[in-house]
Amino acid sequence: MENVTIFDHPLIQHKISILRNKNTGTNEFRSLIEEIAMLMGYEALRDLPTEEVEIETPIETCMTPMIAGKKLAVVPILRAGLGMVNGILALVPSAKVGHIGLYRDEETHEPHEYYCKLPTPIDQRTIVVTDPMLATGGSAVAAVDFIKQHGGKNIKFMAIIAAPEGLKRLHEAHPDIQIYVGHLDRCLNENAYICPGLGDAGDRIFGTK
Repeated sequence: MENVTIFDHPLIQHKISILRNKNTGTNEFRSLIEEIAMLMGYEALRDLPTEEVEIETPIETCMTPMIAGKKLAVVPILRAGLGMVNGILALVPSAKVGHIGLYRDEETHEPHEYYCKLPTPIDQRTIVVTDPMLATGGSAVAAVDFIKQHGGKNIKFMAIIAAPEGLKRLHEAHPDIQIYVGHLDRCLNENAYICPGLGDAGDRIFGTK
């Protein structure tokens, strides 16, 4: 699929395997989510625009590249997407952070918005939407819809694990955005959970049931 990157880096795959283990505790799980987000972000942000600025080194004055334009916006889908934010901020500490709150109807599995706060001017920023799990794709599509409605244009979506169904749905709904996936899993089960997956990412990040 055009604009879709599925990572095969050994470090990312190794850390995802530890995430999958049901015996991995909350603290380690949380740290791994951040580390994977940082590794994925390193690649996802390789096309950030730069501009030449004048810097005085201990030796001489030179022109050297720095990130140009308005600061990056990281927009996690609440609540699991929060787990990936610090990984991106480790790369770009000056990034602004927005939030999109969605909950999934237990019967229809469709998303409903309950909160949306984005940095302004959103239309001038590169936007990275984070959610560890891309399952049905409903929340991802809705989140990108909301961002576009607010004027967002240059959008990237990062998921650590995706189901083929969710990836297809997001790509078909928003073929213009760049999608980055740590691992493409087998399928969704009857409860719309990714198989083999890693369970509920939000519960495992925050230690809730």
